[in-house]
Amino acid sequence: MRDLLESAIARRKTLPNAHTNAFRLIDDSGDGFPGVELEELAGRWLLSTRNASIPADLKHGLRASGRSVYWKRLDQHQKESPTHLFGPAQTEPFEILENDVRFELSFQSGYSQGIFLDQRDNRQNLRERMRSGSTLLNTFAYTGAFSVVAALGGAETTTLDLSQPYIDWAKRNMALNSIDPESQHFCKGDTFHWLRRFAKQGRRFDGIVLDPPTFSRDKDGKVFRVEKDYPHLVELAAACLRPDGFLLACTNCRQLDPGSFKRQIRSGFGKAVRIESAPMPSDFTHEPYLKSLWVDAGQ
Repeated sequence: MRDLLESAIARRKTLPNAHTNAFRLIDDSGDGFPGVELEELAGRWLLSTRNASIPADLKHGLRASGRSVYWKRLDQHQKESPTHLFGPAQTEPFEILENDVRFELSFQSGYSQGIFLDQRDNRQNLRERMRSGSTLLNTFAYTGAFSVVAALGGAETTTLDLSQPYIDWAKRNMALNSIDPESQHFCKGDTFHWLRRFAKQGRRFDGIVLDPPTFSRDKDGKVFRVEKDYPHLVELAAACLRPDGFLLACTNCRQLDPGSFKRQIRSGFGKAVRIESAPMPSDFTHEPYLKSLWVDAGQ
């Protein structure tokens, strides 16, 4: 198993460079480690497993690395922060670099550490799409990574999330990249509420990012499930999109196959649109669970 670890690292030897130092080192069965994920985070390693124990040979390899290694269980019912396993303890937030963009991460932030590495290529593509004076709405924004890259591309961004701590985190990510948060817009609240409000105000965006959780419940108890409710979300977003605008629609719902997801998006628009699928980054060698669609409304 130690040989498998070394082989997985060797396959990604071109990924660590002066521009990017965060990526996936082990991706489940794609690297011969069923139920195991390992991420490189600027010299620190985050191990995630679906089992309560770590294979002994892998544990030995992690210890021998000399790195700061943290471990979390991939459990839907236990949303705890990772625990320290080996090496120096990382008790403060730290920075990673992705395509020359800086992001703040933390091992003390709960179940998620501040960024989803599977969206790396989508973030780069979004930055390249933006132009000076263009506008982007980033819904379900989490720590605002899409907003940061869009702003670096010249866009005026609106970052929308239910959580004030995440909005504050997004502002710190802006500042890390020499973007004045005061030059951008931030909204706290429910995405469905804000999309309806923007539509009534006649506010339109050049681009909108939709990457909702697979399941959520709002303050009134209304449930959102990707499998059945995504078309309505797209319908609301389309009403806030300029005629020649674009939408990035994503989901990591494994129960939703790519064909069904594409049909959901077309159904939500209710008109002819051009849709292009985007693959996951090359370091994600296992199941392509993340489905990403670039939708051009102006065709």
